[in-house]
Amino acid sequence: MLNQVQTQKQQHTILPQQIELLNLFHLNTLALEQRIQDELSENPALEEVASSDETASDKFNKDKVQDFQNWEEYGYDDIPDYNAEYNNYINTDKVPEKPLAEIPDFREELKKQCRFLDVPEDRHYLFDFLIDSINENGFLEQDAEELASEISFKKKVWTEPEEVEEALKQIRELEPSGAGCRSVQEFMLFQLRRMNVKRPDVRTAIVLLEHHFQDLRGCNLEKLRRQLNLEDDEIRIVLHLLAHLRTRPFTTEVSSIQANPSILPDFIVVDEGETLELALYRQRSSNLHISQSWMEMVQQTSQNASMDRSTKQYLRSKLSSAQWFINAIQQRENNMMKIMRAIVDMQYDYFKSGDILTLKPMKLKDIADKVKVDISTVSRLTCNKYAETPFGTILLKDLFTEGIVNQEGNNISNKVIQNIIAEVIEAEDKKAPYTDRQLVTILAERGYSIARRTVAKYRELMNIPVAQVRGLWN
Repeated sequence: MLNQVQTQKQQHTILPQQIELLNLFHLNTLALEQRIQDELSENPALEEVASSDETASDKFNKDKVQDFQNWEEYGYDDIPDYNAEYNNYINTDKVPEKPLAEIPDFREELKKQCRFLDVPEDRHYLFDFLIDSINENGFLEQDAEELASEISFKKKVWTEPEEVEEALKQIRELEPSGAGCRSVQEFMLFQLRRMNVKRPDVRTAIVLLEHHFQDLRGCNLEKLRRQLNLEDDEIRIVLHLLAHLRTRPFTTEVSSIQANPSILPDFIVVDEGETLELALYRQRSSNLHISQSWMEMVQQTSQNASMDRSTKQYLRSKLSSAQWFINAIQQRENNMMKIMRAIVDMQYDYFKSGDILTLKPMKLKDIADKVKVDISTVSRLTCNKYAETPFGTILLKDLFTEGIVNQEGNNISNKVIQNIIAEVIEAEDKKAPYTDRQLVTILAERGYSIARRTVAKYRELMNIPVAQVRGLWN
């Protein structure tokens, strides 16, 4: 039997302009510049005014040209004809000292290989997005659900996590193999499964990584030997196999031939004695404005009753779009300055000295509460953003760390612990490397009470293998 029921519910709808604004927040300086150039080419109502530096440069060039307009000044030049003719064809000032080879980025190579897969053309964007999300070591940090949500949001095409996983399986089979694995454990398993799994050492190594990874990570060899009923020689053979596996898809030999891209910072932090001055690397909103001729055209057409309605709508829509775009850029820059100012104030000691030991624990929520914005806004405005400081260019994401309480009761950043662990391992006896339990004891002597499991976690984050493997490598 059919019946009609009346219900009331609240629903939050995100407008297309809000989505576009969030996309602008996510862009870095280089991507934003490209986005502005695209908007300038598509919207005739939007114009760009040259900055004062560019205007001065143009004026200088014009004056320089005027100096040679008179024939009497250059008609009797003493420069030999052969020298002038040579310079007309070859500009020696711009000739490089040695040839420059164009080295393609590994992501572009993966994208080219994807074009040969049996994949519909309208799904290429999915593979391109996943490849662009791979970090410099070849790992993919996000999970399938997060990636699917981000792809759906940016490409405006609904994507399921299962589609992401299926695409990742195909990407990992490309060269270099294993690109897109999420961890060292997953990448090592990927390599073992491509070997002859009938070999006893390969089978045992897979079992170790799948079911006893925590014990292997803690180098608890005696426990592993008892659980798997192995002899000392057998477990040594397995560990020797694991030690010769690659720990990242893009090894040093592969990544070293890649071009080193220059990083364009988004912020500039300058030490001015007692204060830290902060500025955007390039402020773009001040150079953008509405075309005066376009505004006059809109006014004239609105007063002309005989003008076609679609023409009026087109002119008004372009004007409205240009006004919104300028306001969006201004809003982006204002929020960026507020968030970065809050970060600099909170990490004042770090920006003054550049010493990682002075880095304080800081979460996205801490900055969001201080600036009075949503956490997602802070996340987008700090994602893939860099700051140029007196001690180098830093990634803002690295400043957000969890806190650990030391024996004195002070809350310190986990980056400090990671830095100490790296220093201790760097100075250890290569023939007798420290185990995680020994690292715990060393940290305790320095005033940091850390669990062995936490030490193992930080060691893995820095891609440092266990003591047994380090000993075999050396």
